[in-house]
Amino acid sequence: MKNKYMRGFTFSWKRFLGITQAKQQLARKTGIPMTKQGVERKIGSIIVKSILGKK
Repeated sequence: MKNKYMRGFTFSWKRFLGITQAKQQLARKTGIPMTKQGVERKIGSIIVKSILGKK
């Protein structure tokens, strides 16, 4: 069975509308990640720093 999709080519409506780029720019300007994993990592580091008293 042949794959009807071209290899290496995918379509994303979010990239097409510019949502991905806008989120990336916002994250860079504010310093707050837009991904779930990034937010969890940032919150975790803030908690650890507050407990240990490191800057």
